[in-house]
Amino acid sequence: MTPIPRRTRRHLSPPAAAVVAAASGGMSRRALLGTGVAAGAGLALTGCAPPPPPSGGAASLELPTDMSAEEKTLKWANWTAYLDMNGKETSSPTLTAFTEQTGIEVSYSEDVDDNDSYYAKVGPQLRAGQSIDRDIFTFTDWMAARVIRDQLCQPLELIQMPNVVNNLLQPLKDVSFDPGRANSITWQSGFAGIGYNKGKIGRELKSLDDLWADDLKGRIVVLSEFRDTAALVMQSQGVDITSDWGRSEFESALDFIEGKIEDGYIRKVKGNSYLEDLTSGNAVAGITWSGDIFVLAADTKDPSWTFTIPESGGTLWSDNLMVPITSTHRRNAETLMNYYYDPAVAAQVAAWVNYVCPVDGAQAEMEKVDPDLAESPWIFPTAEFIAENNIQSFRVLDADEDIEFADLWSTKVMGN
Repeated sequence: MTPIPRRTRRHLSPPAAAVVAAASGGMSRRALLGTGVAAGAGLALTGCAPPPPPSGGAASLELPTDMSAEEKTLKWANWTAYLDMNGKETSSPTLTAFTEQTGIEVSYSEDVDDNDSYYAKVGPQLRAGQSIDRDIFTFTDWMAARVIRDQLCQPLELIQMPNVVNNLLQPLKDVSFDPGRANSITWQSGFAGIGYNKGKIGRELKSLDDLWADDLKGRIVVLSEFRDTAALVMQSQGVDITSDWGRSEFESALDFIEGKIEDGYIRKVKGNSYLEDLTSGNAVAGITWSGDIFVLAADTKDPSWTFTIPESGGTLWSDNLMVPITSTHRRNAETLMNYYYDPAVAAQVAAWVNYVCPVDGAQAEMEKVDPDLAESPWIFPTAEFIAENNIQSFRVLDADEDIEFADLWSTKVMGN
């Protein structure tokens, strides 16, 4: 398949993004900033495996009648800054091309601010058998495991998705929380680390301790996902977050974060909406997600926005496309998932969002879009890049720990 024609984007920039400009010869946002990148290639996505779901799920599910043949519509709930979009507009070149090719009209919404808040919103409705008016939702591995365990998603028909079968990167094909990918498909993966505006701060931030400088007091945001924020603090305290640590190590990190909130260093603990504080200038740095900072640099036309992995390490995670149990458009959803696993389409999305691409063949297609991005470790990381930067995945929590640690996080951090 040939790459989708590129459209001019009104807001151009940074080390991480974009298929822009007209079909006559556009360039990526990274090329506009001339940002250097390290060599990258294969994907090193291992170790982020929640426990396997209980057996016997799909056979016992009562699925709604699928209306995809009669109703060429689809509603997709995703996170902010997670698709190729034309600047401040709500159109996506790849979604537009998908509708032209399939006749399926897609309503795309940025509903997900963080896993817990979105699950708290839709979970009760799904358990009651009520429609959430969405046909795809997007959850991180650990929450995807819960959705599968609670039987709140529909099994996927891989036979309807040959691109997924052929092009899903090998390390992602048989994850423990969803063996054989019966219920979920990786959308993107990414890193948590330090995002900051070097121009406004006037120096580089290399370690987590650099965030707690007096001139940054009240101008720091951190993520409401404790598997990222607490994890980075734990790493800075010398904890291997993949190892068999326990409550004491977790509480030590939470006490530290609570102290920084009380002392006025941390302005907000937020989900994806932390971007609002960075965009407005109310915050200039924080614990952030990699692709968000690159998109922010593009949308604000400010190449000073920088993302880095702290010297003590960063985290790695994956988000997944799933079909809610009450959706009546599963086949349409599978058609869209299959479309985004075309390497040329995946490369176009990756060039905009700059998250780790899960599609085999996308790196070769990226060479045609932007050779520099094809070497970006933020999109195509090597095992060496992961190891050298001590990038880890938060260890699997059992059900009791999940509840216990979530309660501690809510009380000590989110309650402030």
